[in-house]
Amino acid sequence: MTERHYDAGDTAEAVEPIRLSGPGLNEDPSALYERIRQTYGPVAPVLLEGDLPAWFVCGYAELERVTADSRLFARDTRRWNAWDRVPDDWSLLAYVLYNTSVMFTEGPLHQRRSAAISDALADVDQFELVSRCERIADRLIDDFAGGGKADLIGQYAERIPLSAVAAIYGMPESETPGLVRDIAASMDSGGSESMHAYDRVRERMRMLVETKREHPSADVPSRLIAHPAGLEDEEIVLDLLVLLSTAHQPTANWIGNTIRLLLTDVRFAADLSGGRASVGQALNEVLWRDTPVQNFIGRVASRDTMLGGRRLHAGDLVVLGLAAANADPAVRAAGRDTAGNSAHLSFGQGEHGCPYPAPELAEVIARTSVEVLLDRLPDLALAVPPEALRWRDSVLLRGLTGLPVHFSPTHPTH
Repeated sequence: MTERHYDAGDTAEAVEPIRLSGPGLNEDPSALYERIRQTYGPVAPVLLEGDLPAWFVCGYAELERVTADSRLFARDTRRWNAWDRVPDDWSLLAYVLYNTSVMFTEGPLHQRRSAAISDALADVDQFELVSRCERIADRLIDDFAGGGKADLIGQYAERIPLSAVAAIYGMPESETPGLVRDIAASMDSGGSESMHAYDRVRERMRMLVETKREHPSADVPSRLIAHPAGLEDEEIVLDLLVLLSTAHQPTANWIGNTIRLLLTDVRFAADLSGGRASVGQALNEVLWRDTPVQNFIGRVASRDTMLGGRRLHAGDLVVLGLAAANADPAVRAAGRDTAGNSAHLSFGQGEHGCPYPAPELAEVIARTSVEVLLDRLPDLALAVPPEALRWRDSVLLRGLTGLPVHFSPTHPTH
């Protein structure tokens, strides 16, 4: 295969790509994104791990265009023109390897699947979800409340989202710990254990669909089975897996990033013992400034086109720079402040954005988790200097590896 020539547009000038990886991406992504924007403009040539080429969309308007046009910027990754260069152990393979889930389908098929998911999620009782999340949060806090210290990532934030999703799936509470372990293992890059873990989760979803077909209840799988779209069991299994994976780490990161903001930013510290406004503001600010999914891979150009002054060729891979687009100076110039503003792109947009009402349900889980924690442990404080906190090594996700805290020991609620 010939080397990719990044066309600067209507001129013949070649553009040198920048690596979208390394310490700068993990520790200070906003600085890297600003450097990319200053150097290349709203659409930049980048190299992903393994020197695989892609276009990085960091302009707010340009990203809106990409997400709005699902025919031109398509989701079926089989169109990618660099597949012959992708190694079998590529760490990002799971995010681009085509399967027949709702993530990669297009056109009427995607609309049918997405509508069924939205309808199934819309019937989730949000008041009951709050109650379930409160019970889950209380139980987790009880496990470490007496010790006066905890890691709020591993012991709290990463355990709540899957437990909540398992509840709306109608799964027995006894099965949740194993599901949490297998989902976490399946998302580790590479290794046979991650594949075995994924296979166990997929088999659990298959068994769940079989059970719900015989004994339906008021839960998401049962609603998908009964939906007028007439989904096949394999379609439901794959889409339940998608919901699990997209609910797990992003929501856990949202919880962890919000707690970090509340504990390190003086604007919020004074309000921790007050009303709920600061929690809502912190959740929203995280979506603007430390969004749990900072980049998304991706879209593939279905034909030659121009975007942000760059000429893209059919088959080129497009990376959605969600965090970078949120920080686009043009957004600030338009008077879009982050306070009370939900015009961020953190959940994507358009036909392949996060299906309604999934963002609402994620916010219920995140907000309840943070509020219960602050209620139970009002003198919560970081156990290390803020600069000692470390971010996960990921081009896609933005989340902490740990969040050590201390507090006054307290008795369990039960």
